[in-house]
Amino acid sequence: MGWRIKKDQQAGQAGQTNLPRHVAVIMDGNGRWAQRRGLPRTAGHKAGAENFRRIATHCKDIGIEYLTVYAFSTENWKRPKDEVDTIMRLLEQYLHESIETMARDNIRLRFLGDLSVLTPELRTLIDETNAISAALEGFQANVCLNYGGRDELVHAARAFARDCLAGKTDPAALTEEGFGGYLYSAGLPDPELLIRPGGEVRISNFLLWQCAYSEIYVSDVLWPDFDENEFDKALQAFRLRDRRFGGLSGKS
Repeated sequence: MGWRIKKDQQAGQAGQTNLPRHVAVIMDGNGRWAQRRGLPRTAGHKAGAENFRRIATHCKDIGIEYLTVYAFSTENWKRPKDEVDTIMRLLEQYLHESIETMARDNIRLRFLGDLSVLTPELRTLIDETNAISAALEGFQANVCLNYGGRDELVHAARAFARDCLAGKTDPAALTEEGFGGYLYSAGLPDPELLIRPGGEVRISNFLLWQCAYSEIYVSDVLWPDFDENEFDKALQAFRLRDRRFGGLSGKS
C-alpha cells in the first residue's frame, strides 16, 4: 500500500514526512503500454503526457518543490518520424493548454536541453511559458527536451572554455558549484530521488551530473499507469533510505 496524504492534511504534514525537494522521473514505457493494448505507440505518448499532468499536480499538492521529467532525449530523434512528430504535436498542445492554466494553478514550467533545434512555433510557446513562470512562485515542473546528460556536460564545458578565453574566469578557480552554473539546470537543487517506471535498470543519459547522489527507485509499472499511488510508493521507499553521501551510516 502506497504512502498517501489526505488533501486536508497535506499542508501540515508535507514538511514532517521527509519529502524530497526535487524528484526526477524517466517517463518510460509509453510505447509498450500502447502495444499491450493493441494501440499505436503514439497513443501511449498521449497517455503518458496526461499522466505527467496528473503527477505534476500531485507533487504540487503534497509539497514537493521541483519535478523534472525526461520527455525527449537527444537520441529519440532516431525513432520513426511519425512518432517524433506526434510527440512534438503533443508538446505543442500541452504548451497551449499550460499558457491558459499556469497562473491559475500556480505551476511554473522550465525546459532543459538544446532548444535551438525546435520549430520556431515551439520556441515561441516556450518563451511564453518562461514569461508566465517568471511572475509565479512555488512548484516548478522541469521538462527535459532534446536533452542528453553527456550533451549537457559538453555544452557546459564549451561555455566555461569560452569564458576562460574571454578572461571572464580563471580555470584554476573552477569548483563543482561553479561548473553547475553552466549546466541547463543552473539554479536548481539536485534531485534527491530518481524514479524509473517501466522496469529498465539504467539512467539512460539522464541528469548524469545532478543525480550523483540521488536515490534510485525502479518500478515495473509503465509510465501511463504510474499514478499517484505508485508515486507515493516511491516516496515511501525514499523515506526508508539511509542517505550517507560517502560517510558512515547513522544507524551503525
